[in-house]
Amino acid sequence: MKRVHLIASLCVAAAVAVAAYGYLTRSDASPGAAPVLHGAPAAAPQIVRGEYLARAADCVACHTTPGGKSFAGGLAFKLPFGTLYSSNITADKQTGIGNWSDDDFVRALHDGVRHDGQRLYPAFPYTSYSLLSRDDALAIKAYLFSLPTVSQQTSQPDLAFPFNQRWAMGFWNAVFFKSARFTPAPDKSAEWNSGAYMAIALAHCAECHTPRNLGFALEHRNELAGAMVNGWRAPNITADPAHGIGKWSDADLYQYLRFGHAAGHGSAAGPMGEAVENSLQFLAPKDIQALITYLRSIPPRSGDQTATVNVRPDTLATSTAYTPAANTPADLQTGLKLFEGSCASCHQWNGQGPQSEHAALLGARSVNDPSGQNIVQVLLHGEKMRIAGKDVVMPSFGAALSDAEMAQLSNYVIFQFGGKQGKVTPAMVMAQRKN
Repeated sequence: MKRVHLIASLCVAAAVAVAAYGYLTRSDASPGAAPVLHGAPAAAPQIVRGEYLARAADCVACHTTPGGKSFAGGLAFKLPFGTLYSSNITADKQTGIGNWSDDDFVRALHDGVRHDGQRLYPAFPYTSYSLLSRDDALAIKAYLFSLPTVSQQTSQPDLAFPFNQRWAMGFWNAVFFKSARFTPAPDKSAEWNSGAYMAIALAHCAECHTPRNLGFALEHRNELAGAMVNGWRAPNITADPAHGIGKWSDADLYQYLRFGHAAGHGSAAGPMGEAVENSLQFLAPKDIQALITYLRSIPPRSGDQTATVNVRPDTLATSTAYTPAANTPADLQTGLKLFEGSCASCHQWNGQGPQSEHAALLGARSVNDPSGQNIVQVLLHGEKMRIAGKDVVMPSFGAALSDAEMAQLSNYVIFQFGGKQGKVTPAMVMAQRKN
């Protein structure tokens, strides 16, 4: 009798699992309708509109390796459970998406399912792209298919069991994902709805700026409250005045999003620098303003990774452009000498960065974060962007400085320009070199 009950229980459990899998992996068949985007008017030719939408979605950043061919894929995503590689999304028929039909492409964006029926991992943000209208998805496809094809095979994922079982993503989707198109909020302005579509569906801001739960899904109760992405700290961009963008003016936000720098707030770097270089600088001014309008509406959240910005720390009261603070502690003297030899000529001791506005350090979150996460990343990897037709370059010191020197320099920068005690250690630098 017990055996019969056990078999019956297992059958019921299996039936429930299959039913849940089938129910929650269903597709929302509605095509949806996008709000007005000034840079991509509905009357524009499909390929022209698609190019703008692909830029807004920053497709090239994830589907291009450094020095590689655009959209040919191969970029590695290092995750706690292994490594994924972005796919070739050129129209090559053997290694890309050249054999994908319109329905195949839409299904990938809306439901996270490939041409061959295999499930995609949410490193590809179909959880955001699901909100795109069918017309917008097909405009992006038309643009991608208009580009030169590249024959480049995508590396297979290197994931630990059970994460290497693609079929199991159906259960992940059952818990964390719902296929649905964007629905305008009737109580909000047209500008807000355009900004929401831009931020959520296209630019997928939450994918970087929202922390993730144990299932590696977005933790929506802390939406846009800051997170870690490939070794970088994506900051809080809620309306919180202490830890978010609550004290930023609209003009500050516009300058930062469009040009990668805002006076008194520092410069974009890392993944955000890529977003400005590849995407945001090309958006229509009214679309950026709509994005700002939407971000302003996000409720303030302090988040778990807080760094309060001190715009005028006491250390700068005794500094000039050519001399450091008079009260530098003894344990930061090595860092001071390293800054003097490698950094002072561009940034100066008062953080004004006269040679380029992007070199200004005052008010930057990176120098006000005691963890030094982003400072170490910039020092290790450098920065190179092309903004408004000009190159913005920060050299890499990863090969020139040891882990100990990197830690000392980082802690000095936090002291000099943030007025705080840095917590960077050689072990932390060693760990970040792997990202």
